[in-house]
Amino acid sequence: MARTVLITGAAGGIGRAMVASTLAAGHRVAALDRDEAGLAALAAAHPGTALAPIAADLSTVEGCAAGIDAAVARFGTVEAVVNNAGIGVSSLRPDAETRIPPIEELDAATWDRFFAINVRAPMLLVRAALPMMRAAGWGRVVNNTTSFRTMLRVLPYGATKAALEAASGVWAEELKDSGITVNVLIPGGPTDTPFIGPGASWPREQMLRPAVMGPPLAWLLSEDAAGITGQRITAGRWDAAAPDAPAAMRAIGWPELAADAVWLQHYPITPN
Repeated sequence: MARTVLITGAAGGIGRAMVASTLAAGHRVAALDRDEAGLAALAAAHPGTALAPIAADLSTVEGCAAGIDAAVARFGTVEAVVNNAGIGVSSLRPDAETRIPPIEELDAATWDRFFAINVRAPMLLVRAALPMMRAAGWGRVVNNTTSFRTMLRVLPYGATKAALEAASGVWAEELKDSGITVNVLIPGGPTDTPFIGPGASWPREQMLRPAVMGPPLAWLLSEDAAGITGQRITAGRWDAAAPDAPAAMRAIGWPELAADAVWLQHYPITPN
């Protein structure tokens, strides 16, 4: 069944691969990005498809609202939100991926911008789409976070992705049994896109290709994945023949770490 899927960061890299796989699966795509030239190229690559390129600045509250409003104006609803847009440390300097910025290099404006794009925007988009998903009794939220290693080593990017990982786990629990699933999908390592600056010392020929994200996303959007929620999927290990195999799938947010808490096992948190 065709669904309306909103994909952020859609104009390049991983986003382009996600758009291609989603369109190939027969869905409608609202493609959000601030790069208008990239959106034009994306539209040219998919003529005659149910693709709506939408220019939106997700760093602002107004930009998020305008983006989802444009998607609804075009397709009438939003049934899935794929939070792929993000800002990384290569935006600070070209070699920052492999020469990680120290705390002295960060300031309040940088910190706030990273959190606005990587954490606040996903929350605002999911919040806006949720009433439509609840009304339909069906929905998908897919968030692109990062590896645990990056969360612990790279500021401010890692901190924002840790926050989105935590939010994903909370949303999955809140929305269980609603027909709305929430999952995390990551490449599994450095990916050959402009997101990684030209000064990074990793050999690009050894990086993952953006296309690895397409097939697992298409599966998560399908009815075959209706029972999959609260999971993080590593695209670089994902096998279409065994999509829910443990090699590529585990629970969001490393829940075994919760055993460190002394009192939560006796006083569980219950959502309202």
